[in-house]
Amino acid sequence: MISHPTTVSGTAVGKADVTGALATAEVDLDAIAANVRSVAAAAGTDLMAVVKADGFGHGAVPVARAALAAGATWLGVTSSAEALALRAGGISAPVLSWLHRADEDFGPILAAGVDVGISTVTHLRAVAAAAARRRQPAMVQLKVDTGLSRNGARGSDWADLVGLARAYESAGTVRVRGVWSHLADADRPHAPLVRRQVAAFRAAVRVARGAGLDPVLLHLANSAAALTQPTTRFDICRIGLALYGVDPVGGLRTGLRPAMTLRSSVVNLKRVPGGTAVSYGGEYVTAASTTLALVPVGFADGLPRSVQGRAEVWVGGARCPVVGRIAMDQCVVDVGDRPVRLGDPVTLFGPGPDEPGVADWARWAGTNPNEVLTGIGARVARRYRGAAA
Repeated sequence: MISHPTTVSGTAVGKADVTGALATAEVDLDAIAANVRSVAAAAGTDLMAVVKADGFGHGAVPVARAALAAGATWLGVTSSAEALALRAGGISAPVLSWLHRADEDFGPILAAGVDVGISTVTHLRAVAAAAARRRQPAMVQLKVDTGLSRNGARGSDWADLVGLARAYESAGTVRVRGVWSHLADADRPHAPLVRRQVAAFRAAVRVARGAGLDPVLLHLANSAAALTQPTTRFDICRIGLALYGVDPVGGLRTGLRPAMTLRSSVVNLKRVPGGTAVSYGGEYVTAASTTLALVPVGFADGLPRSVQGRAEVWVGGARCPVVGRIAMDQCVVDVGDRPVRLGDPVTLFGPGPDEPGVADWARWAGTNPNEVLTGIGARVARRYRGAAA
């Protein structure tokens, strides 16, 4: 997992000095906490805060602490490395890790008290063997494929998986704490696939209980479903995008607060005449005399090159267009005749009512907000504010 330099209450801490950073992702941990409380109130269940991919680029450990303090009861990650990084950060809360190689050494995460998400018989055997060597049962959560056709077992494979899990429970090497699945189309609240997946999930739970298992934790809902689909809410809802303050559906009045603001500054200014070609390839040409501002953030920092001709940033008290191709380390902004000066702040996205948001960048790039947030690179300094910092 990427280790980002951090700042708490304005003082740099960690392995790297952020003083010379050309861009900053400011993370509002109070917003994280408020989002947890907002979703919990709407869903009426416990919440698993998904902090994979270094907390969607926000910083897994600070986000996890803020989410737990606000009432989240579980943390979700993809890999053993991510789970162990939480433990190394002093976090002892329940963690589920759900994507693993079959030949992985499961000993370290079992020793760290991490629940392992299991989708295949092969993985279950490997975890059970590691537990036997440790002489302590492994806590596992079995994943069923209800229609996403990604991870998880289905059909006869599911029957085989729960049957073997029950045998391992009898032998004392495994304890099945949970059964779970993942929705494929929850951001469309009335999609028929959601109803089919709920039905498939209930059927899979019946198969598991029929095999003699007694899972105490059932979970299916993600952020979108937690906010819009009551039938998907079982014992706990897993929230990712909503945790970071992004509307997972679009058009909801969720009260969610964006947690990240991406900022930089103007490092160069030049007045150019009409007919001036800008950036690689000269595909953008100024229509009239104007001022070009250089901002030291590029695709290596997470700005998608595909936003060319559509993206805007907030500078000089207004939205101004990003012009020409975005380069690895920088982009050019046409500020027109505005009185922008060298060193002026630039907000690439933020929570302000007129500022571009993460959803704007996702729309401009033809992607989702998840990709925008997780793409913010390691050389962008993370700074933390709020009481939770």
